[in-house]
Amino acid sequence: MSHLSTLVASVRGQKAATAILDVLDIAPVLTAETDGPVSRAVFAMALNAALFHDVMNRVPLGAAYVTERRAEGHKILFDHGALRTIDFGDGPTGALPAGHLAFARILAPLGYAVADVYPLDRLKMTGRAYAHLDLPEAIPQFFVSELHVQRFSPAFQVIAHAVFDSSADPLGAAARAALEAFAAQGACDLDQARAALPEVIAAFARTHGPLRLEHYEALKAESAEAAWIATEGQAFNHATDRVPDVQAVSDAQKALGRPIKDAVEISGSGRVRQTAFKAQPVTRAFVTDAGEESRVVPGSFHEFISRDRFVDAHGVERLDLRFDSGNAQGIFKMTEAA
Repeated sequence: MSHLSTLVASVRGQKAATAILDVLDIAPVLTAETDGPVSRAVFAMALNAALFHDVMNRVPLGAAYVTERRAEGHKILFDHGALRTIDFGDGPTGALPAGHLAFARILAPLGYAVADVYPLDRLKMTGRAYAHLDLPEAIPQFFVSELHVQRFSPAFQVIAHAVFDSSADPLGAAARAALEAFAAQGACDLDQARAALPEVIAAFARTHGPLRLEHYEALKAESAEAAWIATEGQAFNHATDRVPDVQAVSDAQKALGRPIKDAVEISGSGRVRQTAFKAQPVTRAFVTDAGEESRVVPGSFHEFISRDRFVDAHGVERLDLRFDSGNAQGIFKMTEAA
């Protein structure tokens, strides 16, 4: 059995692991590793596969699309996952490092580096694309955005602290040991990797405490993105399927009557085109003076992207793996649109 299959099965079960790895279009080099230490690339792909499984469980419309594509004989080329973080500007977020740094400490040992930084000024956020150094076109990127609390009103800042100061750090001794090994040697023992993976996955979730309804409403009044983080935490906001023709996908999904973005977002270069389903509504519990109250709020969603190849300044043909600030801010609105 490959290391990749072993790792995914250890956190999702053998049946689910087989299904996930059958659905995803995975480079053969990542499934060929069967003995010796686990490479950082394989661990990174196992993490992505597990997170893809998680977001599909939370986004039935995305799961339905994926099932249909597989039934037609196609696989899903997982392009990137996106998550949102909180940055207070002058300290940590509870027990977590500030903003994107909570994930830089995970992604850098696994072979990722910041490829580009994207101002998301309309949202008072900044996005960072983390691309894998070993197999940048084959291993999904992470688009990690951080919301700059200090750019909002003083009242908003007080409430943000009340909500997010309770953030816990899910990384324990097993994860830290494995990440140290990956950082030092680019690989770690299989048993060590298996012990670490659940703790690393736990970082991609909501890690702060119960949420008061009035705090949620106050955050939402100034930032739909802050409100989303308040209910969903650092879970994948969306997972993205890299497709040959995103416009054709959009047209086909509209013909099925599915709630997809009205227009495709096109980058300034014209080489990157994106669209997405509107976010899945989810029910979340809030604390009130009377006890507890449930509300339907926006959850996560599924995105589609097309990337063209181009010749860079060195004369090398490559896939355009960049993002676009305008595209990103348009896609972010899918949670608000829900």
